[in-house]
Amino acid sequence: MGDGTDATGADGIRADAIRADAVRVDRPGRRLPWPWFLVVVLVYLGIIQGLGLLVGVDNGDSASEFPTTESLVRNALIPIGASIVFGAALVTWLGWWREVLYYRAPVRRWVRWVPLSMLVVSLAGLNFGHLADQSVSLVACLLLLGLFVGVGEELMFRGIGVQAFRRAGLSEGKVALYSSLVFGLAHVSNAIGQGAQALVQALIVSTSGYFFYLCLRVGGVILLPMLVHGLWDTGLISNLVGEEPQGSLGMALMVVLQAVLIVVLLLKRRTIEPVPAVPAPAAPA
Repeated sequence: MGDGTDATGADGIRADAIRADAVRVDRPGRRLPWPWFLVVVLVYLGIIQGLGLLVGVDNGDSASEFPTTESLVRNALIPIGASIVFGAALVTWLGWWREVLYYRAPVRRWVRWVPLSMLVVSLAGLNFGHLADQSVSLVACLLLLGLFVGVGEELMFRGIGVQAFRRAGLSEGKVALYSSLVFGLAHVSNAIGQGAQALVQALIVSTSGYFFYLCLRVGGVILLPMLVHGLWDTGLISNLVGEEPQGSLGMALMVVLQAVLIVVLLLKRRTIEPVPAVPAPAAPA
């Protein structure tokens, strides 16, 4: 009895190892073990923070993160734009474009409410009244910043990061967890400009990273989380631009939605994966 159980367990372990090896070997392109992905993230953050320090401007005593068009361009657009070039060059070198762009891991239908609700609330969160008081150039650069953030961060974390963990043979649950945690921890680098507040932001951003991961699975293409992420950040930042930042009811609505999504996903986390197909009974001989 004991021997049979041990043999079964050993066979199960060997089968898991074979499946993991198949995941690693069968995928096209170069390998990027997940520890090296962490190194890549450090380089990515170094580009953003380094260029921010090199070309950025001091906002002085302004309460706004981006009081002028110049500050938005030099403190955000240029560094994030450079990080997009880095991410795109890395995906090209790895030969991962097809896998990064298209992600096949279906979920149940109710999960579609995650990207749908985030898109609707992102649009509601735009502080149109505040933006109407800003210059055309500042608003245009804000929209471009939303695009840059959506493309750059999704390419790095839901593109390269998800693929690195998936190629390591991890389950979808672990891929989601680890890629979201790295996404959140990466935002601790904002402590350079924001202090301890960045630690709270990192925790919140980790949950956002999980939502964006679900958007990737719902759409099956990375363009959906790029769109959701870009609009989400545009809605938030629309309250923070200009000489005098101004909160809005829409921003509060975004915070409420994030809390609701956290609760819903905690309660329904076991119903995210699709129901396994039941094999049809064999026809009688």
